[in-house]
Parts: sequence; C-alpha cells; structure tokens
Amino acid sequence: MSQRPRKICLFSVIITLLCAFSSMAKPRYVRHLPTGIWGGQHVRIDVAGNTASIEYDCANGTIAGPLTINSRGKFTWIGSHSRERGGPVRLEQPNQSPAVYSGWVNGDAMSLTVRLAETGEELGTFTLRRGSRGRVFKCR
Repeated sequence: MSQRPRKICLFSVIITLLCAFSSMAKPRYVRHLPTGIWGGQHVRIDVAGNTASIEYDCANGTIAGPLTINSRGKFTWIGSHSRERGGPVRLEQPNQSPAVYSGWVNGDAMSLTVRLAETGEELGTFTLRRGSRGRVFKCR
C-alpha cells in the first residue's frame, strides 16, 4: 500500500472517530429565568420576559436579556446600575453605570452578585427566592 492511501485511510478513521465522539457530547442546555418577582434582603427583581428591573436599598438597575441560565444553573447578564440618594432630588442626569449581574439559580433560589463593569467594584452578593417580594429600604 502506498503512502497516500494510508494517509487517506487514517484521515477517514480520525474523522469518523471525531464525529462519533462529538455526537456523544451533551448538547448545551440553556433555559430562561422564569418571569415574576424574586426577592431577598435588600433586593427585589421583577422579571418580565427578556428584561428585568432591580430595586436595592438606595439603588436600582435594569437588565436587557435574554435572561438565560446554563445547564448548571449559572448565569452572567449585562445591564445597568444607578445609585440613588435620599432627600430632595434635583433634576439631573441619572447616575447610571454598566453592570454585570452573575450568579446561579437552583429551583426557586438565586444567588446574585452585582459588579460595576467599568471598575470591577463588587456592589454585593444577594440571596433571593422566587415569589418573595424581598425587603428593600429606599433612601429618604
């Protein structure tokens, strides 16, 4: 057998094995965060389809979806975060910053970490429950 047919045969075997192993690999399973209220101490998230609004003590935020969760329950979403302050508020530009919302969901429980995208500053990690309105204390 010449060198060329051996290479073609070897190449065919490798391609066949790659196809067999790739078909055995699990497909990536992605699901969407269920709509409704998620709440915890100092945080509440209102999920409406592909978007979510977040209320914290003295802050708020939004997430423009899709709000997907991988097969292990983990997520990373991009949105915005706005600080609030108490007392009379002047009409001015909102103090809005890009934010990264990451964490995990397991059934009706969620862990959520909020970071400012530009600085990497961690604003907090929260534990939430689906169906709970949470306890948010707004600035006055």
